[in-house]
Amino acid sequence: MPTSHLYQISDIIEIIFLTQPKSVLDVGVGFGKYGMLAREYLELWDGRNQYNDWQYRIDGIEAYPQYISPIHDYVYDHIYIGDAVEIIPALTIQYDLILMVDVLEHFTRDNGEAILRACREKSKNTLISTPAKVYSQEGFENPYQRHLSQWTKDDFRQFTPKCFVPSPISLICFWGSESEVVCTHFNSTKQRIKRNFPFLYHPLQLVKRRLHNHLNLKSSI
Repeated sequence: MPTSHLYQISDIIEIIFLTQPKSVLDVGVGFGKYGMLAREYLELWDGRNQYNDWQYRIDGIEAYPQYISPIHDYVYDHIYIGDAVEIIPALTIQYDLILMVDVLEHFTRDNGEAILRACREKSKNTLISTPAKVYSQEGFENPYQRHLSQWTKDDFRQFTPKCFVPSPISLICFWGSESEVVCTHFNSTKQRIKRNFPFLYHPLQLVKRRLHNHLNLKSSI
C-alpha cells in the first residue's frame, strides 16, 4: 500500500514550506505524494512558477521498486532503491530535511532506532510521523508493508532540540536546527484556534481579510 492517511498532509507540508529546505530526502516514497507536494510548494511558490528549472534537491528511498512510476522520475532528482537501514548511513550528502512519513512503524525497534540515529547524522532536520496507534497490517504483496513497532514520545528523548506537532491520530516529531521555528508556529494563537476551534478559524480569517482590505482602502483615499 504505497500511501498514507490524509489527515496529516497539511501539517507536514506546512512544516516543509515554513522551513524551506534546499534539499529533502523522502524515506519510503510510496506513491510519491510528499515528493510531489514538496516540489510544488518549494518550487512554484517562490515566484518563478517554472517547470523543469528545479532549484531544490528532492531525493527519495524506496525498498519496493514496483512502486516507482513516471511520476517519480519527474518529481525526484534521485531515488535510492533498497533498505533505508543500509542506505541512510552510507549517504555522502547532508540533507536539510529528512522525511519519514508513516514509515518508522515498518521497522523493528532496533532497526528503527538505528535509522533515527543515521537521520540525525545525515540531515540538519528530521520530520517523523508515525501512527499514534499501530495496528497489525498483513497480507500485502509488498513484504515491507508489515507493521513491526509502536513509537511514543519517550522514544525521541535523545533527539534535541525537538518539537511535537499536535495531532489526534499521528505522533509527529520534528528535530533539528529549525525546531524552534516549528514550535513557535504550531504553538501560536492562530494555530491553537485552528486546531481546537476549527468552526471559528475560517470566519475569523474572513473578518481579518475584510478589515485589512478596509484599512487599505481608507489609506488610499
